[in-house]
Amino acid sequence: MPIKDSELILNPDGSVYHLNLRPEHIANTIILVGDQDRVSKISKHFDTVEYSIQKREFKTETGVYKGKRLSVVSTGIGCDNIDIVLNELDALVNIDFETRTLKTDLTSLNIIRVGTSGSLQKEVPVDSFALSAYGLDFSGMLHFYDIERIRHKPFEDAFVAFTKWNSNKSHPVLIQNSKTLEAIFASEETNSGVTATASGFYGPQGRVLRLTTEDPILNDRLHDFDYDGLKVVNFEMETAAIYGLSALLGHNALSLNAIIANRATGQFSENPGLLVERLISYTLNRILSL
Repeated sequence: MPIKDSELILNPDGSVYHLNLRPEHIANTIILVGDQDRVSKISKHFDTVEYSIQKREFKTETGVYKGKRLSVVSTGIGCDNIDIVLNELDALVNIDFETRTLKTDLTSLNIIRVGTSGSLQKEVPVDSFALSAYGLDFSGMLHFYDIERIRHKPFEDAFVAFTKWNSNKSHPVLIQNSKTLEAIFASEETNSGVTATASGFYGPQGRVLRLTTEDPILNDRLHDFDYDGLKVVNFEMETAAIYGLSALLGHNALSLNAIIANRATGQFSENPGLLVERLISYTLNRILSL
């Protein structure tokens, strides 16, 4: 049965609603960034750029890097935007826009996030790289999908008990990365662990300006929590949503973060731009092995 117009919204030119892309505009390997200005910081390394478009915070550039076709897509900030981007990227490769029906042969994308975040562990210092073995979703977005087959309940229940998680908050959801991609991108330069994905930047990540938080020692508990050697290494706002939707849709996903702050020590990188450039180069060189 065709997907209704109200569910799969297409623009007059046949492009998908928010991203403004048509199927031929994207590669099967996609780098996701939050900041739209970071798209060109990656595509400047391309040998050629064949397509470039922006709608709102969603900017896409597709080109060739050392013989490999890649797309870079900016998501903006937060899990709500990831819900848009992941669903529309999947639609571009797995739905026939002419008939509005699912394709028989489904395509699995390789999705690599290149982001910035703050470390929660002293031993994961400023100016290092974090590789997310898992994403721990605090936002609640994933609960709107059927996630039982991809979540890790024993970890989640242990985490809730240890942190004395307030039942008024969304129950945390733990999602694993793509082990195929991890094998390619992991090295001595990356610190591996759990990435906590918050629903906001200030209160949800324990920052206090003028408003008090519901749990003023949550970050201390995040720092101390250990589940069979698995620790929460950093805080950001997208990874768990990328992992969850990718797992449900059959895509490979990995999140890499430049650690520009350390919440445990109060430090901030003296040159975050240079650190991001290093992570971009690292990512592009590893992508060639895909």
